[in-house]
Amino acid sequence: MIGQKTINSFFSPVSKKRVSKELNDTEEHAKDPKKQKPELEPHSPCAAPLSSEQLDRIARNKRAALEKRASAQTPSEFGESWRTGLSAEFAKPYFKQLMTFVSDERKRHTVYPPAEHVFTWTQTCGIRDVKVVILGQDPYHGPNQAHGLCFSVKRPVPPPPSLENMYKELASDIEGFQHPGHGDLTGWAEQGVLLLNAVLTVRAHQANSHKERGWEVFTDAVVQWLSNNLEGVVFMLWGAYAQKKGAAINRKRHHVLQAVHPSPLSAHRGFFGCRHFSKANDLLQSAGKSPIDWKAL
Repeated sequence: MIGQKTINSFFSPVSKKRVSKELNDTEEHAKDPKKQKPELEPHSPCAAPLSSEQLDRIARNKRAALEKRASAQTPSEFGESWRTGLSAEFAKPYFKQLMTFVSDERKRHTVYPPAEHVFTWTQTCGIRDVKVVILGQDPYHGPNQAHGLCFSVKRPVPPPPSLENMYKELASDIEGFQHPGHGDLTGWAEQGVLLLNAVLTVRAHQANSHKERGWEVFTDAVVQWLSNNLEGVVFMLWGAYAQKKGAAINRKRHHVLQAVHPSPLSAHRGFFGCRHFSKANDLLQSAGKSPIDWKAL
């Protein structure tokens, strides 16, 4: 359509007059070289190319516009350093569609976690302060459980079975660890343990009800950002789902610890005895980083 419009406008009466005028001006200039030749129109094919400074300014303006657009679409609960690091995602169509979907779901159903807790994982530590990543799959779908950190539940909700098994492994792996009497893992998150689910929302009592709506694309981008921009992060991948999600992690730059999922269905097949918590601390210390105090809950 654009090409056709250009052709039509070229042969329009207005354009003919313009062309005729330019020809007359050129003839006048030929007769009298001292007479100033008319400037070319800005959009003429013969106009001078843009300078590198102009191109840089255009690129900066474009980036600023994209960042402004992304900022407008970023949930207000998002931690500032994560907002900056992941700004490219917020401007993408899938993220806008995802936010619309979750908003519509909340109007018709009970959705967990509450909106103010979906991005808790971005509020507890800065994006460049992440030392350990534990990947989960889907938020808990019962009342007062999910609060934006995988495997973690709000007090006074009792720890779910998988978390109980994590505590059992910790008791045998970390000297002096004792069951904290609750399931809130915020104390780990504040030390740089990213507790990230692949899907960040769920409809009440319907496991996996928000899968394949865009969350997986977003959390893949989170993992990829960490893999590309940090060094020496310890990734704990428990179960086939987490291992598949972490397949693209750069293992030359980071450490990957794999085991079966701590679920009661599989914990006895290799989670118990994996010693991932002490191994993570050994790896952190060997890289000159402070270890995680797994007892600080």
